[in-house]
Amino acid sequence: MKLITLIITGLSAGFFFAWTATVIPGTKELTDNGYLETMQSINKKIINPVFFIIFFGPSILLTHQAINFNLSSITAAACYIFGAIGVTIVKNVPMNNKIENSDLNKLSDYEKTELRRWYEPAWNMWHYIRTLFSLIAFILVTIN
Repeated sequence: MKLITLIITGLSAGFFFAWTATVIPGTKELTDNGYLETMQSINKKIINPVFFIIFFGPSILLTHQAINFNLSSITAAACYIFGAIGVTIVKNVPMNNKIENSDLNKLSDYEKTELRRWYEPAWNMWHYIRTLFSLIAFILVTIN
């Protein structure tokens, strides 16, 4: 079980890190409309079984490990549950929903620019936070 926890937590942390290293820099080069369309598309496609396993799996497995009352395991579970899942649910998802519910065909160029200015820096900041916490959880699982 520990090996599976290590793998799934590593995949999740790797996913967040890969997004940080590739998607964020790549989308910075897009026009406002292109950026918003891209985020709408990603938000639709990311909801799939593989993502759910990689995203929610660590919370289940880390919680199971934390039952041993090992401080490292409890900290790893808390980091992932609150720092990765909690941040995603409370911060990133509501922002994604606002983008998803925006009819880009009805927005002026100015409105698209303002929507992006509101979304991109805040979304990325929360993403960096969840990336950090998922990496901390992974490191704790690795050294435990």
